[in-house]
Amino acid sequence: MSGRPEQLGVAGLRRALAAREFSSVELTQHLLARITAHHGLGAFLHVDGDRALAAAARADQRRAGGGDAVLLGVPIAHKDVFVTADAPTTAGSRMLERYASPFDATVVARLGDGPGGAGAITLGKLNCDEFAMGSANENSAYGPVRNPWDASRVPGGSSGGSAAAVAARLVPAATGTDTGGSIRQPAAFTGTTGIKPTYGVCSRYGIIAFASSLDQAGVLARSAEDCALLLSAMSGHDPRDATSAERPPQDYVRDLGLPVPGAAAGRPLQGLRIGLPREFFPATLAGDVEGRVRAAVTELVALGAQAVDVSLPRTELSIPVYYIIAPAEASSNLSRYDGVRYGHRSVHADDLLEMYRRTRAEGFGAEVKRRIMIGTYVLSHGYYDAYYLQAQKLRRMIADDFQRCFKDCDLIAGPVAPSVAWKIGEQGDDPVKAYLADIFTLPGSLAGLPGMSVPAGLGDHGMPVGLQLIGNYFDEARLLQVAHALQQATDWHQAAPAGV
Repeated sequence: MSGRPEQLGVAGLRRALAAREFSSVELTQHLLARITAHHGLGAFLHVDGDRALAAAARADQRRAGGGDAVLLGVPIAHKDVFVTADAPTTAGSRMLERYASPFDATVVARLGDGPGGAGAITLGKLNCDEFAMGSANENSAYGPVRNPWDASRVPGGSSGGSAAAVAARLVPAATGTDTGGSIRQPAAFTGTTGIKPTYGVCSRYGIIAFASSLDQAGVLARSAEDCALLLSAMSGHDPRDATSAERPPQDYVRDLGLPVPGAAAGRPLQGLRIGLPREFFPATLAGDVEGRVRAAVTELVALGAQAVDVSLPRTELSIPVYYIIAPAEASSNLSRYDGVRYGHRSVHADDLLEMYRRTRAEGFGAEVKRRIMIGTYVLSHGYYDAYYLQAQKLRRMIADDFQRCFKDCDLIAGPVAPSVAWKIGEQGDDPVKAYLADIFTLPGSLAGLPGMSVPAGLGDHGMPVGLQLIGNYFDEARLLQVAHALQQATDWHQAAPAGV
């Protein structure tokens, strides 16, 4: 196969496949070879080449017969918290090392090549922090993921495998989940584009739960256009998920390339108000990150947008609020892993209680145990009112702060993380440092708002920096429209790590 198809995103591959520049089988073979060549990144936990090639052959046959689908024959991969009937699902944990799901997650089915699916080819499952708990992808039971821009640095977490695979051109796009920033932060650290939609836009059915009121499926890809293509296929009400928003599937591609209402083609963002929260630009923000974020905002202003100062006064409180609510929900969700129904069961026990204790001690890693202990504590008698109930009240106040902001602006912009990606192991002895790295992503997650990370160039050590965009509820289309306009005016999203 001539050329370098791995350099194409989802939109480019769709056009190339439709033009018969290469077949889906040829493309899949090419990417499988790249996955093998870049095995050292640790991005993939499972690859099923035979099954992927069989699906690619079906896609080619379908296209030859005049059939089509929005992602027909385009290879992707899934974060290993989406259950899959044809591949193992571990959630990055020894607890689920031998687990085989009897069904596909809704997101997997909607993107896949089965009946009613978008036609994508699944290449495999991607590494992640154990049960999606982490900000660096160092908490996986199967080893850390390495950042393709610098293999000594983290790719961010918990969707680090997804971000690394897209950045290294192993897949054009991948699914991820975002609980407190786990799509946006890895996207920022790897120079990819990532979107977390409004809570409820994508079904959580078949996503292994961490914190049920926060977990949301999303996409990591090369561009806003690529994200829009996948998110359109993933969206829509699912009656099997009680938290799924009762909205039909959305077409997020339709408005890409169009000016916002009232704007002219030469200044496509004319009249758009972009809020810059002063709390997102503290003295502790790394200078290289602030410089790149403000440069990206300058580009948006050049496209016609207006930058306005706003305030999110409870930004700092989002860290303690999140690290009470999320561990509390995790403590409840992970109580099901007891060695009785599924997952790991200790063989070194003489009675039922010892089997419970040993199963959980052997199956869970250190970070998961830490969060279970925190969650159990804050839910215990005498502490529920003092911690959990107060955190929920503050969560409501954080959401109200956003609504006050949106009276003065249409979107909010700022950094994704306080610094570029750090070295692997650099924060291993102090988990609180990693928790603090989520300060700019947690407020939007607690409020259930949609958010994006858009590449904004390179900072210190040649590492990527992301611009965060936050919209009001169900405003994904405008987020993607603005991100697309920025990517049409700049080439930051096209930068690739050396050697890939």
